[in-house]
Amino acid sequence: MLKKVPHTYVIIFSLIVLSAVLTWIIPGGTYERELKTVNGIEREIIKSNSFQIAEKEVQTWQVFSSFFDGFLRTSNIIVLIIMIGGAFWILNDSRSIDVGIHSFLKFLKQFERSKILGKIGVDNLVLLGIMTIFSSFGAVFGMSEETIAFTIIFVPLAVSMGYDSIVGVSLCFVAAALGFAGAFLNPFTVGVAQGLSDIQLFSGIEYRVFMWTVINIVGFAFILRYAAKIKKDPKKSPVYDDDRHWRSRNASTNLETEQINRKPAWATLLFLSLSLIAFSVFNPESHIHFGNTEIRIPAIPAATILFMLLGFITLRRSVQFYILILLTFTIVFLVIGVMGHGWYMKEIATIFFAMGILAGIAANKSPNTITKLFLEGAKDILPAALIVGLARGIVVILEDGNVIDTILFYVSESMQNFGKVGSIGIMYLIQTALNVFIPSGSGQAALTIPIMSQISDLIGISRQATVVVFQLGDGFTNIITPTSGVLIGVLGVARIPYDKWFKWVLPFMGILVVLGFLLLLPTVLINLNGF
Repeated sequence: MLKKVPHTYVIIFSLIVLSAVLTWIIPGGTYERELKTVNGIEREIIKSNSFQIAEKEVQTWQVFSSFFDGFLRTSNIIVLIIMIGGAFWILNDSRSIDVGIHSFLKFLKQFERSKILGKIGVDNLVLLGIMTIFSSFGAVFGMSEETIAFTIIFVPLAVSMGYDSIVGVSLCFVAAALGFAGAFLNPFTVGVAQGLSDIQLFSGIEYRVFMWTVINIVGFAFILRYAAKIKKDPKKSPVYDDDRHWRSRNASTNLETEQINRKPAWATLLFLSLSLIAFSVFNPESHIHFGNTEIRIPAIPAATILFMLLGFITLRRSVQFYILILLTFTIVFLVIGVMGHGWYMKEIATIFFAMGILAGIAANKSPNTITKLFLEGAKDILPAALIVGLARGIVVILEDGNVIDTILFYVSESMQNFGKVGSIGIMYLIQTALNVFIPSGSGQAALTIPIMSQISDLIGISRQATVVVFQLGDGFTNIITPTSGVLIGVLGVARIPYDKWFKWVLPFMGILVVLGFLLLLPTVLINLNGF
């Protein structure tokens, strides 16, 4: 029987109190800082060998006011999280993603009679297709909580195909977690961490795409190997008896497109087409940055034409496929805006907010319904948003107490004895262990990145590498830690006992942790773009 783990907010508040206690014990100290242009932006960094003992400011009642200051200092990130959460709640209500996945499966099933594909295994292609989609969702917009809803679809599907509920959970939850760990556009992890590190948003994307690919290859191979074993002998499944429920029920799920009034959707297509044409006129060329490389291309006009064409084609088929196009091109314009036009938190929040409203209109939802859905989504994501401000309160206490530089000095001095590889390994272990207690990616970023990024300056490791340490340390443990509400929710829906899941996932977790460390080595040993 697992002991009850304290609530994340309790852990954060305890760390704030501990930080206040440290201001009574640790001597005060300061580093000199200077402005320096790195990766095209100006940021404040610590001067080497400039630490000096200084007077400390003991913190007492500030354990409460630190919340206020923490919210103020991270207000842009908090608003970003809330707006994205509300927007996706509206989109999810249309069931467009569900319909898209169902249609994808039907499309693959058409190739069952092919001799060539028969040797490969259509089932393997189906599993790979689903996992790739969900891994992409995890990498691009941090899909996590949404996988609970998909579990009820893929668990019976997997069992009906001759697999077990563990395979069903792996299709959506584990795949999304793999993408989450190797994310390259996830605003909740990479975006937040890079924002807190004061480095160019989504820079270093080339190596992150490579990481995502390697993590998927290793992760998918492990899952497919297990799936093949269960397909050959279902009784070898550790949850064979638990899956009796799924085997006894009808595994078919009706996810056909709904007949929705298309007039509002046509209106949104017309509105967006005219708006994007005007946008293209004023922005005919984009300067796309890949690390230190710049490419000038007519990205916005090209994306506008493609959106108009695909929007027209998909809307003639169904509203839900059109909404999928809205989501796809929201991501396309996000990439163009960030990499070619200097978009930051405000622009990202705005484009997702607009997508949510337009998806609601296209789905023929009333203004009141759209508002209600947005508020439900904001309410659902609010704990993750608030924890960013709460966690920043720890740094506020240490900064106002004038002891954070002292901590940085002693930690950096100890890490210098291990070299770059040893130091980044220690950082990785810290982030991995911390995620057991603070499973929120945004919250962990707010807690650790402001400190870790400055430590990396002192020991000669790039801040980009520190962000990679965070995302790998934060990502993998989400599939095993009992403090993760998403994991416990998924297992509850799938009817998988935690002890059986833990036993199955533990060796997988070991492989991923070792893989994560190997992927960190190039960030300190090789000169990579954006690092």
